[in-house]
Amino acid sequence: MHAIQLHAFGPAENLVYEETADPAPAPGQVLIKVEASGVHLLDTAIRDGKESPYPLPELPTIPGREIAGTVDAVGEGVDSDWLGRRVVAHIGMRPGGYAELVATEADRLHEIPDSVGAPEAVAMVGTGRTAMAFLHFAGLKPDDTVIVTAAAGGIGALLVQYAKNLGARVIGLAGGPEKVALVRELGADIAADYRAEGWADDVREALGGSPATVLLDTVGGDAARSAADLLGRGGRHLVLGWSSGAPLEFTEAELAERGITTLNVLGPGWLDKIGGENPLRRMETASLEEAASGRLVPQVQRFPLKDAAAAHKALVNRGTIGKVVLIP
Repeated sequence: MHAIQLHAFGPAENLVYEETADPAPAPGQVLIKVEASGVHLLDTAIRDGKESPYPLPELPTIPGREIAGTVDAVGEGVDSDWLGRRVVAHIGMRPGGYAELVATEADRLHEIPDSVGAPEAVAMVGTGRTAMAFLHFAGLKPDDTVIVTAAAGGIGALLVQYAKNLGARVIGLAGGPEKVALVRELGADIAADYRAEGWADDVREALGGSPATVLLDTVGGDAARSAADLLGRGGRHLVLGWSSGAPLEFTEAELAERGITTLNVLGPGWLDKIGGENPLRRMETASLEEAASGRLVPQVQRFPLKDAAAAHKALVNRGTIGKVVLIP
């Protein structure tokens, strides 16, 4: 099979498209003929050799943890009914997704709904489950006014749609005219270019004096600071990440003076806070159900598998829209 191999940590150019041995399913596993593989910002950090929630793999390695395709073979102990079925899976701590064939545990599989394509399923099993977890902590209500940073990104686009479906007023922030136009198409009541001078004043004027109540922040930095200034008393700032490189932080005195709260959703013990059995799988199931119903439509940008390096570069440089997916 062909796959993307990483032989040394470093720049995107270290991602090499080459032939490698076909994997075989071990007991309890299936072999998937891959139709789409997800690219995550964490993949770029691991490629660089930086610390992340995932341990650095032994080299050489095939990156990637989100895949969709058709079950091509089953290992010992796996029901043969899986053969030929369209499936999607997050393969967990062990990478291997940037490939034409992937072996993974059968208990990680979800059957892809008929109305959902493989690239869209990949978006929902990884990025979608993260969005659903974020929303679990956000506790949005129809009377909320919600700010979504990076609203044209994979997670942000889902957050905008979910909040609108709920009946909330939505402010979507994005960088550049093309992304702002997409945010409007997704249903945002106000779409603003956070790179434009004075954007926060324009949003404040559009709100007519009403404050925002929730900030769903995946960017951090100056954009998040300006967005947070739009929150009124009782406002909630929820953090999922800081793609700008620096999180937005408040002093205790500032939080008390302004009457707002801040929460790093993916802080220690976040899965325990969701509670119940296998919360990650529950989030995956909920995400795929939202896509199957048409309530959430993931935005996907496709790259050929052989162009994984270009996909990494575009993602890091914020030159992508929606979820980045590799197509073998």
